[in-house]
Amino acid sequence: MNRTRFFAYLLVLGLFPGFSHAISWNKTYQAYFDSYKDVAIGQMLQYGIPASITLAQGVLESGAGQSELARKSNNHFGIKCNGWTGRKVYHDDDELGECFRAYDNALDSYVDHSLFLRNSQRYSRLFTLKKTDYKGWAKGLKACGYATSPTYASRLIEIIELYGLDQYDKGGGKTFHVSSSATLPQSLAQASRHQVIPFNDNYYVAGQQGDTFESIGRDVGVDYRRLAKFNERDKDDPIEEGERIWLKKKRRHAPKEYKGYVYRVEAGDSMYGIAQRFGIRLKNLYKMNDLSPDYVIQVGDPLRLR
Repeated sequence: MNRTRFFAYLLVLGLFPGFSHAISWNKTYQAYFDSYKDVAIGQMLQYGIPASITLAQGVLESGAGQSELARKSNNHFGIKCNGWTGRKVYHDDDELGECFRAYDNALDSYVDHSLFLRNSQRYSRLFTLKKTDYKGWAKGLKACGYATSPTYASRLIEIIELYGLDQYDKGGGKTFHVSSSATLPQSLAQASRHQVIPFNDNYYVAGQQGDTFESIGRDVGVDYRRLAKFNERDKDDPIEEGERIWLKKKRRHAPKEYKGYVYRVEAGDSMYGIAQRFGIRLKNLYKMNDLSPDYVIQVGDPLRLR
C-alpha cells in the first residue's frame, strides 16, 4: 500500500495523531480491537500468528475498518490479487488500478490473511518465532516485504504496546485481562500451570503432557467431573497435549464475527474436533448444518459455525 496516501487518510479521519514518533489512544482503534479480538485469537490458535500482530496489521491496513477497501470489499489487510481466484476489485495504490482481493465478510479476510502468511515461503521463517514475540514478528514482516513503509514495524509495535494487544498472545494467568462482558472467575484468574485463554464468551486451556481432567480441574479450581461434562467427555478420558479443554459449558454457536462464514472440513477433522476448536456444543454443530449425528464428514464439506 502507498504509505504516504495511507497516513494522510488516517490524519483526515483523526485516527492518526501526526507524523511524530508517538501515537495516542483513540476510541476508534479500541472499538476495532473489541470487535475482532476473538477472531484474531481464533486465527492464532489455528495458524500460529500472534493475535496482537493480526489486530495491529488489521487496524493499520484498514484504517480501523474505515478504508474504502475495507468498507466495500471487506479487505482488512491490503492483500493484492497475486494467485487469487476469487472476487477482485481495483484501487490506486503504489500503481494505478491495482488488483485487490475482495471478500464476502471481514472474517474471510482474516482467514485469508492467515493463509497468505502461513502458505507463503516468503514468511515461513516467521513461524519459527514464539507467538509471544510480537516485536520479532513485526520486524520480520517488514524484512520479508509485507509493506514498503520504513516505519511499518515500529508502528505495529507502538499500537500493540499502547493498546496492550500482547495480552491476547499470552493467554491467561494472573496478568490476563477480559472485557466487562465476560468476567474471569477468581479461581481461573489464579490458575498457575495453565494459560487461560478467552474465546466465544468462554475460556479454555491447552492440555499438557500427562494432563487429566482431574489435574486440570485442580489447577483451575473447577470440579473435574463438571469439566469433563463441559467438554462432552467422560471424566476418565485421556487428554492429548495441545487439546482445548473448555472451562465453562460450550456455546450453541461461534462468535458473531463468524456469521456467514463457511468452514471447509480438512483432512483429519472430526465433528467433535471442530466443535472443540470453536467452543460449540457438538449437538448444535450438527443441528446448524442439518446433519444427523451418525453423518461422517468428508474433506471439503462446508460447515456453518453460526
